[in-house]
Amino acid sequence: MAQAKIQAKMNESSGSKFSRTMSMADRSGRLLETLDQLEMRVDILRETASAMEQERECILEMIQSLKNSQEMRNISDGEREELTLTAERLMGRTLTVEVCVGTIRNSQQETALQKATSIINEIVKKLLDDMEGGRHQLQALHAACVTEAPPVPIDQKFQALVISCALEDQKKIKRRLETLLRTTENAENNIRLMDNIKLDGPRTNGH
Repeated sequence: MAQAKIQAKMNESSGSKFSRTMSMADRSGRLLETLDQLEMRVDILRETASAMEQERECILEMIQSLKNSQEMRNISDGEREELTLTAERLMGRTLTVEVCVGTIRNSQQETALQKATSIINEIVKKLLDDMEGGRHQLQALHAACVTEAPPVPIDQKFQALVISCALEDQKKIKRRLETLLRTTENAENNIRLMDNIKLDGPRTNGH
């Protein structure tokens, strides 16, 4: 009889231990499920913030393009002044929106990003002195960032740096180069337009 009671207590103790173990497993499973859900929300948050970051850049570029457009030159001085003030007000409001999506990098990725950024910055500094040459250099850098075969030479050194960068940084580098190329193209078009206006200006004395 005593032996039966001891066995019963052992069984009870074993069952209780087994029950506690299952409870811990269930708890761990619930925590893991919560973390999985939070990870999805973090991914969505980063994607949303990145989209906002790109939208901010796009709006600023559009405002600047509008300010320098031919349409702005074809209106009266008073209208142009009023529209310019409106554009500057919108640009100021846009600049108050600060969105920053940080990127986790290892030391190799950090070094590669710094070198790639430095190369772009050096070309940008020289754009005013040599717009056409700078644009060709930017095209070679951009060609290093695309997967399809580009119609221009590829800067192999820059391509190696971009490949060594974090994926998010690769996208940002490509986006920056595309913005710079559009800006230089618009600037060149404006220069040609102004030069044509100067050459085709009013003539006097039959000349």
